[in-house]
Formats: sequence, structure tokens, C-alpha cells
Amino acid sequence: MDDKRILDALASPADLKLLDNEELAIVAREIREEIISVTSRTGGHVASSLGAVEIILAAHSVLDCPHDKLVFDVGHQAYAHKLVTGRLNAFGTLRAYGGISGFPKPDESPYDVHPSGHASDSLSVALGLAKARDLRGGTEKVVAVIGDAALSGGMAFEALNHIGQAQTPLVIILNDNEMSISRNVGALMKHLGQMRASTQYRQTRDSLQEKLEKSGAFGTALANFGRNVKESMKQFVIPRSMIFEQLGILCTAPIDGHDIGALRETLSTVLATDGPVLMHVVTKKGAGYEPASRNPERFHGVGPYDIATGETPKKAAGAPTYTEAFGQALVREARRDPGIVAITAAMKDGTGLAPFAAEFPDRFIDAGIAEEHAVGMAAGLATGGKKPVVAIYSTFLQRAIDQMAINCALPDLNVVFAIDRAGIVGEDGPTHHGMFDLVYTRMIPHMRVLAPSNEAELAGALHTALTLGGPFAIRYPRGAAEGVAVPEEPALFEPGRANVVREGDDVAILAFGRMVSRALGAADVLAREGVQARVVDMRWAKPLDAQAIAEAARTKLVVTVEGGVLSGGVGEGVLAELARMGSTTPALTLGIRDAFVAQGKADLLLRDLGLDAEGIAAAIRGRL
Repeated sequence: MDDKRILDALASPADLKLLDNEELAIVAREIREEIISVTSRTGGHVASSLGAVEIILAAHSVLDCPHDKLVFDVGHQAYAHKLVTGRLNAFGTLRAYGGISGFPKPDESPYDVHPSGHASDSLSVALGLAKARDLRGGTEKVVAVIGDAALSGGMAFEALNHIGQAQTPLVIILNDNEMSISRNVGALMKHLGQMRASTQYRQTRDSLQEKLEKSGAFGTALANFGRNVKESMKQFVIPRSMIFEQLGILCTAPIDGHDIGALRETLSTVLATDGPVLMHVVTKKGAGYEPASRNPERFHGVGPYDIATGETPKKAAGAPTYTEAFGQALVREARRDPGIVAITAAMKDGTGLAPFAAEFPDRFIDAGIAEEHAVGMAAGLATGGKKPVVAIYSTFLQRAIDQMAINCALPDLNVVFAIDRAGIVGEDGPTHHGMFDLVYTRMIPHMRVLAPSNEAELAGALHTALTLGGPFAIRYPRGAAEGVAVPEEPALFEPGRANVVREGDDVAILAFGRMVSRALGAADVLAREGVQARVVDMRWAKPLDAQAIAEAARTKLVVTVEGGVLSGGVGEGVLAELARMGSTTPALTLGIRDAFVAQGKADLLLRDLGLDAEGIAAAIRGRL
């Protein structure tokens, strides 16, 4: 490490105020070098964090954090923030087990305002902070950093509407990089493109702002301009008026997001206004690292890579991931059934739908970061006679529980929810673990829930859901599948019928999804100790196989193992079934305890949770 780096001398964000624009530009370069050096070993959200370096330096050099509040949306872009807020020495542990989180995390630093990790929530949090300040007569500034894709989410739209009505001082930095995880979609993205391209708007707006600056009463005048003069100027300059100003939020002309001086000057100015202002900042994802700027989608979330080439190590030939297995199975189903339509929420590649989109472009829909809308639209497609398959990560599908229940399940529509990243996901930590889907899917009437234990079971689950119809949820984990051959003709499962994969008379382990392989490992451990464990791949989380549960109750101990939270989970469903049977057989439920789970490799986290083979065997041994 170069001892002469300015970055190494920064004890807190306050030190940035001592630097001029030239020195801050040097710090920006050093931060990029540090991000690239560390993420090449740890992986992470590289492109977005590289693109936001100047925004973060400008904000911290103008604000007085943590008194002032810098609120991040999602947090993919927050690595520079971590590096200038006292976490430089710990940055090498980024996303690692026992290390620092890849996202803002309040219990990690007082500079982290809220635990971001899900898109489109920053504006609501920022407005709440501003209202709390107003109510107690505080003086702190509130600045929210939100990406253009996150701005298209419904929650952000709701917040914008309220911010325009509230008219409290608040700055929104719109980090417009023209790209989210996948290419942006929607009318708002076209609107931002018009704003970027409108030279006449920019020149007119800059001229008016210059006059206001010279007036000596810029703060109040600029806000009043945004509220009172906007209509005449917009109608003169842009026939299709600006959505933000129609909502009552003053909007700057597009600013170069990599020009530290322009960012600092503009932010200082808009912080002096007495109402809400949106700073439109145009950045380049992956800025400063050519492989990431050339391929920002791959470098959105990437594993370890070679700095010189940007290439990630080639995986040894082996089992596909569950995501890949799902994508392949869906393409096979779609070739047979022209009624199938695939939907995702800005995660075409992440959910394995890229092959489907390539082969059936007219039957693929990317709804953008708008899970509620995606599920509501699926209901409309199903009502119109199609068979929508909605592929969304477990943690993000939580946002659409109401639409799942009312729009899809209440009318008993043919909608399949492909719930990717179910259970422990690894390095992205508590905001991304899929801990709750077994609860929120099982609680909904009409919903049937499948938890396949390998890629062949996954293909069968998808075929079963599309064949039987009605609302279905299929949950499967992140990472490599089990290496099981997938048959040409997928199985059609009998509803509520489990599959015994190992016989034993002492203990019955009822396992769900990826826990089946761990249960088999536990059975091997117990067998060496003279305990014979039956292992049942329950396959169905709803309806449960009452017969398999009754047979399990004839052993000395009934054990359930699930990859979700115990509270309200499928283990409790088994306990309820045992109670209805009047069973007196002791029972043990294993799963995720009533606590959020930190980041780290999935195997290490499962070990800590007692959900690896040794942990399951130890729990059973303790009860016996």
C-alpha cells in the first residue's frame, strides 16, 4: 500500500473539507484503485460503486455527517462512502464472514443512516428524516442518493408525490447512469433521456439560475422559481413537461457526475433552498475501470476477477446452478406451450431468463424494479388466458405479498412464482437472504408451494405447476444444484405427496428443498453412531403430506429441516398436523432462528445456524 495516498490520511469525512477539487480528484482515483483491488478478491457491486465515487466525495465534503444525513438507495454504490467513513482498514473484509457488509448498515457505522439493500426506499426514509427534523426544530441537511432505475419503483413514485406536497428542504441526488442491473425500461427512462438531450432546456435553465444567483436571494428565489415560474418555462422549452417539477420538486439541469467541482458547487447551492430539489447527475457505471465500464451488467454483482483482464475464473465443469436449471426447464416448457409468458423485475440474467428472452422475445416482459406491478400484471395476463411465470428473488418478492394474495390467489389464477435465492444466499447478507417465503406463500389460500431438492425436481415442479394450474410458488436456492440428470420428460407430481429418499426406523427427518442433501448427510453421521434415520424429501411445503407425517410419527423423533425462518414456517405446519393427529411423538423443528443473518459464504452461515449435516445430526443427538 502506498504510504503517500491522501486516502490513508483521511480520519473522517470532515477531512475532505480541507481538500480542493484537484486533491479530491486524486482521492477519487485512489478510491477506485482500492475498490478494484479489494473486489478483485472478494467480489461485489463493482460497476455501480465505481460510478458514484465523485458523488459521494462531493456530498461528504459539503455535508457535516453524521449530523447531516446521507441516505443511500439499495447501497450498491456505497463503497466509497465506507472508505471515507473510517472503514478503510476493514475494507479488505468486504462481504466476508465476520467482515463488513457490502451495504450500509447502521450497527456498523454511525454514518450509515438505514440498512439499505432493497431499491426505491431511500426517498421515503429521507422524507421521514426531514419531517422528524422539522418537528423537533433541527438543523441537519438530508440528502438521498437514488439511481435512475430505483426511481422507477412504485415506492419512489409515492415518495416523490409526498415530497412535492410536503415542500420541506430535502435534496435528491439522482444518479442517472442509464442502466440498472439490467437495461432500464419504462416511460420515466425515456423522460430522463429527453432531459439529458435537451440542450435548450439546459441553457435556459442555467441562464435563469445565474440570474437568481446574482439576485442575492438565491435560496428562496430558486425554490419559488421551481413552484411558480416552472410552467411557463417548461411549456416554452419542453412541450412534454418535466415530471419532477409537475410534482413540485425543483430539478437542476443534468450535471456531469464525475466533475467534483460542479457537484460540490451545485450541492452547496441547492442545500440552501427552502424546498425539495432534485440534482440530476449523469454518471458512467464502472467509471475508471475499463472492463467494468465496457460490461457494467456483468460487473453489477461479480465474484473475484483478474484486474488486468476483468475475467472471472472459469468454473470447473459440473452441476448447473439452480437458476440455470430453472431457465432451461422454462424454455423446454415454453416450446411445448405457447401460452407461457415470463416476467421479471429488472433481473433477466439474475433469474435465468436470458435464454427465454432470446428465444421468445414477444413472450418475455421486464417490468423494471416494480415487483408489485409485475405480479399485478401477471394476474391480468392470467385472466387474459396466458400462463405467466414470475421469476423474482425471494427477498424482493416480499414486496408483492398483497398482489400475490388478492390479485392472483383470491381469483385462483394460473400464475407461477419462481422464487429464486430462497434461503441463505451468502455474501449480500440480511437484506438479501430469502428467509421468509415459506411463511408468506404458505399463508395464502389457494397457493400451492413446492420446494424441489435438486434440478430434476425443479423441472418436475415447474411442469407440475404449469400443468395443474392455479397459483403456485416454487422456491429454490442460490448456487450450484446437486448434479442430478434432468429427464427429457419432467415428472408430474401428485399434490401433497412426499418422496422417501432413505429408510430408517429410529428418527424421521422431514426435509424441504436444499435441506434434503444436508439431511442425508446427517443421516450418514447418525448411522455411524447406530441411529437409523429415515429421510423424506417433503417436496410439497403446501399441501403437506399427512401420510408421510403420520408415518414419521411412528419413529422415536420427528424432525423438520427447512431453509427459512422457524416462526410461521413449514415446521410449524408439520407440528400442527401432528397435533391434529393426536400424535405424542416428540418433534424437533430446525431452521433459521428469530434473528437476521449476517453476510458470509452460505456454507459457513448454514453451519452457524446448525443447518449443515453435522449441525442437524448434533441437534437430533441432543434430543435422543
